[in-house]
Amino acid sequence: MEHKKIIPYINAENETAQSVILRAERYGRAGADALFVYNYSVVESEREEFFGTLRQITRQVDLPVLAGVCAKHFEDIKKAVYTGVRQVVLPYEKISSCELIKEGAQRFGNDKLIIELNAADEKYATPLVLDDIVREVKDCGAAGLLIKHLTVTNGVRAKIKDARLPVLVRDSLMRNDMGTLLSMENVVAVATDYYEGKDIFAIKHALKEGGAPVDTFESPVSFAQMKKNKDGLIPVIVQDYKNNEVLMLAYMDEMAYNKTMETGRMTYFSRERQKLWVKGEESGHFQYVKSLAIDCDSDTLLAKVMQVGAACHTGNRSCFYRELLKKGSVKEDTAAIFERIFKVILDRKEHPKEGSYTNYLFDKGIDKILKKCGEEATEIVIAAKNPDKEEVKYEIADFLYHMMVLMAECGVDWEDITGELSHRH
Repeated sequence: MEHKKIIPYINAENETAQSVILRAERYGRAGADALFVYNYSVVESEREEFFGTLRQITRQVDLPVLAGVCAKHFEDIKKAVYTGVRQVVLPYEKISSCELIKEGAQRFGNDKLIIELNAADEKYATPLVLDDIVREVKDCGAAGLLIKHLTVTNGVRAKIKDARLPVLVRDSLMRNDMGTLLSMENVVAVATDYYEGKDIFAIKHALKEGGAPVDTFESPVSFAQMKKNKDGLIPVIVQDYKNNEVLMLAYMDEMAYNKTMETGRMTYFSRERQKLWVKGEESGHFQYVKSLAIDCDSDTLLAKVMQVGAACHTGNRSCFYRELLKKGSVKEDTAAIFERIFKVILDRKEHPKEGSYTNYLFDKGIDKILKKCGEEATEIVIAAKNPDKEEVKYEIADFLYHMMVLMAECGVDWEDITGELSHRH
């Protein structure tokens, strides 16, 4: 059975960017499946400020983000998509014409736009009575409906079940309850602000016990099936989920393993103190689980986590910070090379160095940087017409360097690029 999602929503109108970002980060750690952040202001300056907030959220919060915007033109949809959000939510009553949906879907794909409908407004509640609007927005390329202010009746259940698009329900849970909304056929998610400050992992477990098909951490291998050491423990190697840096080694007993699964935070058994130990419970340096794997002998776990602060009690990011032996060069992976060079470019921008070619480009400004990118791209084309592979390699490296200078000038980093590629594929 496909899991149904719990999506906290944040009304960003009249909120500071920092407040919205902090709330989004808390939801990301609490077990939310995605986020819905909206600001339906028609004031252009407020909309632009909201796009800036969305860019920060998509960089800092490891969750799919749905962004609700009042789009008057295709350009508004484009700006919203370019913030890195997964989908854009458009309020139906503020859409000038269905052509706007069609243009957005043609440019960004049929999975990008969600149409919000207000069930409390008789003028726009017609999708619950008639199929005309649903047919219209689907034919224009909408990916789904988000319905707010819903009163659940048998008739409404039937209409949502038969809708030609998947339905998300937005509800404050003051009249309806989560279990009822999730039980409705064709409802794929419920967006609510009711769970702010609450442990969504714990709420999901309670919902699951009541029969709701929500996503919780579950393992196909029980702790009893794992091979433990003589003390009944299994070692856990912990890595950063983004760059695979090895952070630490710890041990779990069955209670620690089950607690990790239940809470989404790494919990270990302290051999020194002989008790359970939630990583970060004293320092605040929690580890949030991204994945768990077991080795071929079923006697070692590999955890990939989102690490808050330092993993080591010494204050170092990793416990493995002391080098004992190094022979020869250690080959860097491709991503690490790009990151290292890009960091040097950013450092030159922040701390100019006399005689630096990179600083020369920054001093000359965007037009010079663009000119160089164009020239280097042309050099690649010319080199590719020749049989010399070395020349192609050299010209591509030149282009990539100038492209990274352009990225730094425009405030774009590699996470933005790889995030966009990930969304597409």
